[in-house]
Amino acid sequence: MPRRLLFVHAHPDDETLTCGVTMAHHVAAGDEVHVLTCTLGEEGEVIPPELRYLQGRSDDALAAFRYRELREAMSRIGAHLHVLGADPDSGRLSRYRDSGMAGSDAATRPEAFAGADPDEAAELVAQVIRAVRPELVVTYDPEGGYRHPDHIQTHRVTRAALSRLAGEDRPSRVFQILIAHSWAQQDRALLPELGAAAYGLVLPGADDPFPPSVVPDARVTHVVEDTAARAVKNAALRAHRTQVTVVSEDVHALSNNIAARTSEREGFGRVEPRTWEPIGIGERHRSLFS
Repeated sequence: MPRRLLFVHAHPDDETLTCGVTMAHHVAAGDEVHVLTCTLGEEGEVIPPELRYLQGRSDDALAAFRYRELREAMSRIGAHLHVLGADPDSGRLSRYRDSGMAGSDAATRPEAFAGADPDEAAELVAQVIRAVRPELVVTYDPEGGYRHPDHIQTHRVTRAALSRLAGEDRPSRVFQILIAHSWAQQDRALLPELGAAAYGLVLPGADDPFPPSVVPDARVTHVVEDTAARAVKNAALRAHRTQVTVVSEDVHALSNNIAARTSEREGFGRVEPRTWEPIGIGERHRSLFS
């Protein structure tokens, strides 16, 4: 019997970068995968020179473009897409706007997601969960993976939404996205061997700090590993061409041009949905449903 999973993310491309293998793996298994994005990434830096006219426009043309990219990426994965607070009847693609990085002027705009009324945003997330009724929900850790204000807000409102649910509306499993420290070290060490520099990308320094989502290995309680699903993830990443450059099946980069390995494995830590206390530290399961 198909299982339903919901992945809650801040901007287009976040879902594929962090969970693309997992989503493709579950779609291939016959499960029903849903993605909820909270903004359309209006503050994103555009990579292709021919599309840079979209960046920083007062009409937020980038939002509509990234929405089309996201729809195509989800089509390639086979996932169902939801945008928080979208109102198709009025033509509104999203209720909230990308807040930009910490300290950005975009965060002062009234529609910025980072400043959203937490009760309103939580109820909108709860409405999606009630409609989808997923058995499993995945989102960021309390620091939002790398401390982006919208990622942190996504964690907060998803957690608040989960606290509103009861009975059949409440998912039985909740996970935060984590990366085992040993994996992060291995992936960084592999980049020279994978020829990342030959593509004109910058190699991260051996001593460069990892983001907060890189944690001691014992905190990663569940892992999804699937080489075939990685090919689907790469296809979806290529749909996000304003934000991601895929140079090979093994390597991609964001607008900072820093090489990152496209791994065939993704990690998660199971949590208690109301308290966010970790469940099963030190265990390692090969399925999100085990």
